[in-house]
Amino acid sequence: MVLQSNRTKAIGFLVSVVLLVICMGLSLVLGYTDVSFSDAWKAFTTQEQNNTLIVIRSLRLPRVLIAACVGGSLALAGALLQALTRNPLASPQIFGVNAGASFFVVMAIAVFQSLPLGMMAWVSFAGAAVAATIVYAIGSIGKEGLTPVRLTLAGAAIAALFSSLTQGILVLNEKALDEVLFWLAGSVQGRNLDYLQQLSPYILVGWIGTFLIGKHLNILTMGEDLAKGLGQKTAYIKLSAGVLTVLLSGGAVAIAGPIGFIGIVVPHFARYIVGYDHRWILPYCAVLGGILLLLADISARYIIMPEEVPVGVMTAIIGTPFFIYIARKGLKST
Repeated sequence: MVLQSNRTKAIGFLVSVVLLVICMGLSLVLGYTDVSFSDAWKAFTTQEQNNTLIVIRSLRLPRVLIAACVGGSLALAGALLQALTRNPLASPQIFGVNAGASFFVVMAIAVFQSLPLGMMAWVSFAGAAVAATIVYAIGSIGKEGLTPVRLTLAGAAIAALFSSLTQGILVLNEKALDEVLFWLAGSVQGRNLDYLQQLSPYILVGWIGTFLIGKHLNILTMGEDLAKGLGQKTAYIKLSAGVLTVLLSGGAVAIAGPIGFIGIVVPHFARYIVGYDHRWILPYCAVLGGILLLLADISARYIIMPEEVPVGVMTAIIGTPFFIYIARKGLKST
């Protein structure tokens, strides 16, 4: 733990917020069409119209806001799942969210041949919610109820099932492949604020609810028996965490596609900085997740310019070495 006292943690959080704002500013001005900070400022302080200002207002700004929101939501969802399962490798993928959302979108396109972007967001959100609900229900079957091992196994099984079904549909339907290939890689490019506006109520409830249960997660992570001994209604907390995970990760996937690794990487960085108090971990995750996705999105613009790499590819490049490190560390400790 780098920051020991609450005072230094508060200062560190303010610094991270400033870094988030800086990354948002950089995302506004950097890209195939580089613009100046003065142009960015002018875009929001004047009614002047030119190509540069239109690019900032209609393309860059939605992209910045969506990246910050999606990154923070995925990081919060990962922190919730890691606390719920007491598994350092847990992330939204373990709930089958990505696979469920992908399957529903691909199925809808295969059936209807064409799917408006706004409708695709709602379909993917429904798929994420259905997959997470199935995983939670399967993991709760039995006398012992919901346990970390059962939840992990159920998530892996459902994710594998939906992924296999998705691949089968794509093999049989090239139209579906053409429509969703870029979305399946995870991207914030080409999204408009309608996505965020339609799903913001769910995501906002997810953020507020997550912050409210932070202190309860501290007790839950000490162990089921101890938490019950202290009077905590563990079933209620687990159910709440599951619902919040659906809202956060389902909403994020609906907007930007199945972006991976943020939910794994960011909570570990947050714990390294502030320790194991979720009252601090969760706010740090919200900010650091936004920073990571913004930096990944900025990097994605320059790899094969003038084309762009899907941001999901960049988060995979960043997250895979970290995932391997955590996995090896976990194996050595067992």
